[in-house]
Amino acid sequence: MPKTKQSKRRKRFDYNQDRKKLKKKFINKYRPSIESQQIRAAWNNRRSVARNLQDMGLVLDVNAALPVKKSSLLRNDRETSASVAVVTKPYVIKQLEEEAGQALRDTKTLSSDLVEFVQHMIREHNDDYKAMARDEKNYYQDTPTQIRRKINEYKRCHLQDYHAFISSLAAAQPTHTC
Repeated sequence: MPKTKQSKRRKRFDYNQDRKKLKKKFINKYRPSIESQQIRAAWNNRRSVARNLQDMGLVLDVNAALPVKKSSLLRNDRETSASVAVVTKPYVIKQLEEEAGQALRDTKTLSSDLVEFVQHMIREHNDDYKAMARDEKNYYQDTPTQIRRKINEYKRCHLQDYHAFISSLAAAQPTHTC
């Protein structure tokens, strides 16, 4: 297959192209994108990835840091000498440990339709999941177990709303005295 006319042509230098901007773009393209704020703050762009992580007390290759001992046929167990790295930025590890120790806040929410469905089922049937499954508002024909899971999910995600809803149900129910 013949070459195109443009590929045969001699390459010319483009004087209108900003070489400094091109180089910066190329470097930024291959620089790692770091999500962790602590690591990003301690990162030195003039050093390699392995050297940066070593300074922070982290490891680039876990397999090299913790080698698996292989049993040899001759039983010559030689101890491998692991190079001890000097950690120049120990505060990064402390910050990462503090962040890992904090409890994650559950941000999951349920759709308003599902919340309405669950509240209707509790309002009409209390804890009778079989009756909930036979209810005409059960459009998706959920089984009693599926409805129980949805109610438990509502309790887990919207605990304050659930307690407020239950207390409003208890206040709305008339008490019969004889």
